[in-house]
Amino acid sequence: HKFFGKREQFAGVRGIRIAEILEEEVRERENINIFLETSAIMLLQEGDEKLVVGVRKNKELIEFRGKAVIVATGAMERMIPFEGNDLPGVYGAGAIQTLMNTYGVKPGDRVLIVGAGNVGLILAYQLIQAGVEVKAIVEAMPNIGGYFVHAAKVRRLGVPILTRHTILKAEGKEKVERAVVAQIDERWRPIPGTEKVFDVDVIALAVGLRPSIELLHQVGCQIKYVPELGGHVVIRDSRMETTIKGIFVAGDSAGIEEATTAMLEGKIAGISAALEIGVASPEWLKEIEKAQKDLDEFRAGPFGRRVIEGIKKVVVE
Repeated sequence: HKFFGKREQFAGVRGIRIAEILEEEVRERENINIFLETSAIMLLQEGDEKLVVGVRKNKELIEFRGKAVIVATGAMERMIPFEGNDLPGVYGAGAIQTLMNTYGVKPGDRVLIVGAGNVGLILAYQLIQAGVEVKAIVEAMPNIGGYFVHAAKVRRLGVPILTRHTILKAEGKEKVERAVVAQIDERWRPIPGTEKVFDVDVIALAVGLRPSIELLHQVGCQIKYVPELGGHVVIRDSRMETTIKGIFVAGDSAGIEEATTAMLEGKIAGISAALEIGVASPEWLKEIEKAQKDLDEFRAGPFGRRVIEGIKKVVVE
């Protein structure tokens, strides 16, 4: 989908094109080495240096040492318990997007989506574009959590959005064949007699994300549980530096927000890390201030109030 916000923050540009632009910018810089198909599995502090241990696709271990590290590991999908949730055909929303966008594989033919936040709404549109029938979107809250523009788009395509509903169970012998949902009361209890059955072969769970902080926890950064930011996050300052000098955080690993805020936080963390190790001049402080101002403006809307309250709990000076 196309991004919102300012032109300099890629407003009106599709996410896939933004990724291409950022990749082109990185590849133009000869002093940056890119290691693809390499997973970071360990982050340690060794004296004045940081040690990152990675494992490559061929299972070869590789070490990286430096004076500063930026952790931008994103988020992991939340799952919810219900009968039959271990049947083949129950996916997280991100897994479905990876199947379609990376491998060009349709997850199935008929899908029920659980969760009407931005992820669930955008996923519905992407599935329809891929030729998949979206039977319905169910949402436990009384209101749709995502942006109106996304909800309106899928509703125009004939997809019902059932608020105050939850999934009760997935049915099928060896894979998902049906999904049973029901309306819930103010105490989140299913209301007898309101059950609906959908013939689907895929159930997509878009019920939220949690920050991926495993490496930050491993190295000893101070952690705090902040529900407004999606769960456990690291304590940091306004320049995205954690409680361990030289270790910075950005994006969803700092708290669940939007892609625009992730890019702005990445800019702040990158410049701050460069200043930390002495390869950037003080004039770059103006760029940090500008990015911080843009963050404040982006969070000023109604969707940002909860995030702002969360940030107050973790940002220290």
